[in-house]
Formats: sequence, C-alpha cells, structure tokens
Amino acid sequence: MDGQYRQNIQTGVEVDIVLKKDQRTGKLTRGVVKDLLTKSAQHPHGIKVRLEDGQVGRVKHIY
Repeated sequence: MDGQYRQNIQTGVEVDIVLKKDQRTGKLTRGVVKDLLTKSAQHPHGIKVRLEDGQVGRVKHIY
C-alpha cells in the first residue's frame, strides 16, 4: 500500500520508512508506527511518522 496518503496509515501498523540520513540511498527501515507527524491528508514524498523505537521518516510501504 502507498505511504503518500494519511488515511492508509494508523498507529500500530508495520511500515517501511526512509530516514532523513538515508534519503540519498533510499535505504528502508522497518518498524511499527507510534505517531503520525504529517497533518495534511497527502504528501508526495510520503507521510512522516515516528516509529515505536523513536526513529522518524517518511512512509514508503505499508504492510
């Protein structure tokens, strides 16, 4: 599922995100969503979230 739409993402869902430091390489980090940080309904680079382990990034894939 696409991570560009806020309606697709909820707390407790497993996702792949791209961390700020990994934007050039596109390396994905998997984790469980704790907080949604983007307030708008849609974002072209993915909705920004905080994972349960504290890492922050933009959602690229939802499981």
